[in-house]
Amino acid sequence: MKQIEIFKTSICKNHQAVAIIKCLQQYFPHYQINFDLEDCDRILRIETPRNDINNKTIEGIVIARGYSCSHLPG
Repeated sequence: MKQIEIFKTSICKNHQAVAIIKCLQQYFPHYQINFDLEDCDRILRIETPRNDINNKTIEGIVIARGYSCSHLPG
């Protein structure tokens, strides 16, 4: 079953988003990851064909790199 999760972040520059995407893909190569930096919440969107996204792990990886990240419940 496909799963999509949305996170609010403090990432505001494209090069920061690219670096975070590369980092997350090292941990989760099957995730489709993108950002909407034009949204006021600077959205991180993660999609996977499996139901295996761990929100706390995603938040922890982004926070460990110096950015804020919080899951936005659907």
